[in-house]
Amino acid sequence: MPATERPTLFSPEFLAQLERLSLASRRVFRGRVRGERRSLRRGHSVEFCDYRPYGIGDDLRYVDWNVFGRLDRLHVKLFLDEEDLCVHLLIDASRSMSFGSPSKLDYAVRLAAALGFVGLVSLERVGVSVLRDKGAEGWPPARGRNQFSSLVQFLVGLKSDGGTRLNDALGTYALRAREPGLAVVMSDLLDPDGFENGVRALLERRFDVHVIHLLDPEEVNPEIDGDFRLIDSETGELREITVDAEAVRRYRERLHQFLTRVETFCRSHELGYHRVITDTPFEEFVVSQLKGLVYA
Repeated sequence: MPATERPTLFSPEFLAQLERLSLASRRVFRGRVRGERRSLRRGHSVEFCDYRPYGIGDDLRYVDWNVFGRLDRLHVKLFLDEEDLCVHLLIDASRSMSFGSPSKLDYAVRLAAALGFVGLVSLERVGVSVLRDKGAEGWPPARGRNQFSSLVQFLVGLKSDGGTRLNDALGTYALRAREPGLAVVMSDLLDPDGFENGVRALLERRFDVHVIHLLDPEEVNPEIDGDFRLIDSETGELREITVDAEAVRRYRERLHQFLTRVETFCRSHELGYHRVITDTPFEEFVVSQLKGLVYA
């Protein structure tokens, strides 16, 4: 449906659920601004955590002299360090994402808004980039709950247009991003040239990458039969085909090969891979099925 016809994104009850969630990152990112995310790495913030024995080269300012007076041994104080995480929401808005009702793009928009809300209320920096072959759109990284309405305004204005060049789009983003962070790629991955090189470019910049793979129910289980004239939504290529039981069988076989290739690549590169069929209840997917990306 057109962007202007998208329904209200979330109910107040679902927003309350989102407030209890946080985004998970498997890497520690040091930003320019001190954040509120607790890191597993020890540092020098204001909150005391533990002691450890003094080692050569340790800063004497962190020696606890009271402990030395009692035990006659040098121990240094450890503090919880904090990291500043930037959340990069990368949305495929090529024409193939317009397929379905709701369209794959509509579903991706809601996902981006939900993940963006979780990040903003946690005082992470959140930014959006649109992936397609015609120019670049984006919502620059911002922080704080009061930025959510601006984020939603940008997202609901997105329209699917142009072809898919995921390798080029992701590679360009990896080069231009000022700093790495948590990158969430939302796409149907329907690019003849693949997506793998683009993701590798993100990994080389040390992004923590998650792929949310969106598919429409009709793409998974086509229910068509007869003679058709098909037009590729992105290239305009015209093809006349006859769909019978054998054609559907071959289609499902190729789909299985495609999904296996995608999942194998993601697992072998230790990416977060989350496949969703767009008839899956949205709230259930975000709260229950995005394991490894969000947690309560």
